[in-house]
Amino acid sequence: MDVSYDGTALHGWARQPGQRTVQGDLEQALSMVLRVPVDLTVAGRTDAGVHATGQAAHCDVPRPVWEEQGQRLVRRLRGVLPADIAVPAVAEVSPDFDARFSALGRHYVYRLTDDPAGPPPLRRADTVGWPRRLDDGAMTEAAGLLLGEHDFAAFCRRREGATTIRTLLALGVVRSGSLVTVSASADAFCHSMVRSLVGALTAVGEGRRPPEWPAALLARTERSSEVPVAPAGGLTLVRVDYPVDEELAARALVTRARRG
Repeated sequence: MDVSYDGTALHGWARQPGQRTVQGDLEQALSMVLRVPVDLTVAGRTDAGVHATGQAAHCDVPRPVWEEQGQRLVRRLRGVLPADIAVPAVAEVSPDFDARFSALGRHYVYRLTDDPAGPPPLRRADTVGWPRRLDDGAMTEAAGLLLGEHDFAAFCRRREGATTIRTLLALGVVRSGSLVTVSASADAFCHSMVRSLVGALTAVGEGRRPPEWPAALLARTERSSEVPVAPAGGLTLVRVDYPVDEELAARALVTRARRG
């Protein structure tokens, strides 16, 4: 299923006792509509305050339930989900599909504005107002030096037993008027990586660090306290890529072996 959400009032994707989360609200809605317990697997867990327009998740349900409810599931979910979570599309997939391990790439966008007035009121949820003018040319130069496969430990909050080696496929900076958009694509991102990359780029954009500084941090083997973490509200997961059905199982095996 495709999943979109405004993360402003949500405590991230993963279910947490006593907190509103995307997984918690969505599993509750699905269980209510389908009348069976539902356990979701997601392409990428997002932090509190982070948004999504192109998140992907899957669950296993008995075939009779799918045959009865599948065609009207989108409409029925609309009636029970809160207004800040939506499921635009649902489809049956191969048994080899795994929303997390089958993914080829994740694509994020981070929106900042250095307009003295701050973000437009209708974009205040997904655009961060930056207090200082940003040099997007210097940020672009710095971004280009980070591309490729590296150990991004300096930009990640380490999880026990998880690798911080990632392949950064794209990292772009585009200015349109006062809006500065940072686009990041990778095979996967480790915890807080995108917001840390944006934080490092803004340090360059403000002139506090040279363009070579973020790439120099790739030599670190631990999280760097020098790297600021950009606010969650500017970050949106916009797309997840998957291979064709015939390659799903092989992709999942490779990813599990690398990341576990």
